[in-house]
Amino acid sequence: MRAVVATSYGPPEQYTVTDLPAPRPGPGQIQVRIAAASINPADVRLPGGEFRDSVPLSFPHVPGNDFAGTVSEVGAGVTAYRVGDEIFGQAVPRALRAMAGATRPSLSTGSLAEYAVFEADTPFLAHRPAGLDIEAAAALPTVGLTARALMTTARVRPGETVLVVGATGGVGTAVVPLLAAAGARVVATATTADADLLRALGAEETIGYAASAYPDGVDLAMNLTLPSDQLTGVAAAVRPGGRLLTITFPVPRPEWLGREDVELHFVLDMDGTLGGMREVGELAARGDLPATIGRRYTLDEGPRACADFLRRHTTGKLVVTVR
Repeated sequence: MRAVVATSYGPPEQYTVTDLPAPRPGPGQIQVRIAAASINPADVRLPGGEFRDSVPLSFPHVPGNDFAGTVSEVGAGVTAYRVGDEIFGQAVPRALRAMAGATRPSLSTGSLAEYAVFEADTPFLAHRPAGLDIEAAAALPTVGLTARALMTTARVRPGETVLVVGATGGVGTAVVPLLAAAGARVVATATTADADLLRALGAEETIGYAASAYPDGVDLAMNLTLPSDQLTGVAAAVRPGGRLLTITFPVPRPEWLGREDVELHFVLDMDGTLGGMREVGELAARGDLPATIGRRYTLDEGPRACADFLRRHTTGKLVVTVR
């Protein structure tokens, strides 16, 4: 099979597309013929060596977490899926097993390939709804899960003002429509070029990225991009008693905010306790969770997709079509 491959630690410009043996499923696993995949931070940060001391990789390494495709082989004991089923989902590299869910981890051999093997018994895989096309299904898993977890944690009330920092990325373009549907007044950071898109998704106002542009006294702030040890500016925009949610590392500490009257939440749901891929599919099929795709690539262009994710300003998700 053909796959995007990192042969050693280094930047995505060093990735290649090469032939590898197709992985075969063991007990409790399924093989999937990948139709499309999308790019996530782990696809460049792990092979980049950022976590090599705590999460060493084996090479050749195939990146790719999010996918849509067709079940092509099932291992012993699998009853939830059959050959020919159209599925989609999210799975992390097997090197991250210690950081994955404690009960039903979603692990794979890497989705930027013609074939990948996944654990079948996990809430992070699901049948693809008939109304959800392949590219959208590949774009939505990680960002859809994260957007749902943010909404569940935030407990948004109609009329609240919400500041979304990093609104043009994959998670931002997924959560802004959900916030608007909940009746929130959304203020989103965006470039001038992305302002119309954010307004179409439900943002009432777009602002620049500088902390000086943030409004005062927001009820809720969602940080989707800044390191969580650099949130004093975001926290300063929140009213006393308001909430600040962040999804970025390092895991934040309340004392880093510079104030004690803001409710801080680090949102990371590795076990699917706040909902899994079935719920993401249902939201998307109803039209409540749109997929924003910024750029499309072929599998042969997969290394460039990873480099663009790291080097360029991106809007929404970067999707790689495999077949």
